[in-house]
Amino acid sequence: MLSATLLATCLLAACTQPSAPSPSVRPVRHDSDIIAAIRMAGDKEKSAISVNPLRDPGVAALQDVAVTDERNGRYDDAIAKLDQALKISPDSPDLLQDRAELAIRAKDYAAAEKLARRSWELGPRLGPLCARNWQTIVEMRQQANDDAGAASARKWVQQCHVEGVPRY
Repeated sequence: MLSATLLATCLLAACTQPSAPSPSVRPVRHDSDIIAAIRMAGDKEKSAISVNPLRDPGVAALQDVAVTDERNGRYDDAIAKLDQALKISPDSPDLLQDRAELAIRAKDYAAAEKLARRSWELGPRLGPLCARNWQTIVEMRQQANDDAGAASARKWVQQCHVEGVPRY
């Protein structure tokens, strides 16, 4: 009888104690989802400004092979090709951004953010490349659980857009 009363008391006590709040758990995002969000930011940016510099044929060939390597899941090969291209053209904003996206595939998030920032510094600061730069930073800040940094970067994504002149 005593043990039954003790058991009932313990059960009632357990029911009345507030439970500790569970820590907020962020959903795990796969690298492919992160990269898709980055590329979508560039694709949906329909500003009036789109800067497409002339490409060195050697750099263009390396960049094209890197795209094929990435598409086929050969990320290390794609990284090697872009690193080669960056030796030829180290200040190319589009190469730097492409390399940032591959750094995400390699789970080198610090390098991805650094490369995206460098791309933005050297790039047109408007249009699709700008949106990809800042979306990369948004994603990397979220990866680092830096909500304030992600929110700030999100504002910069919006500043990449420039309205075109209405033509009637």
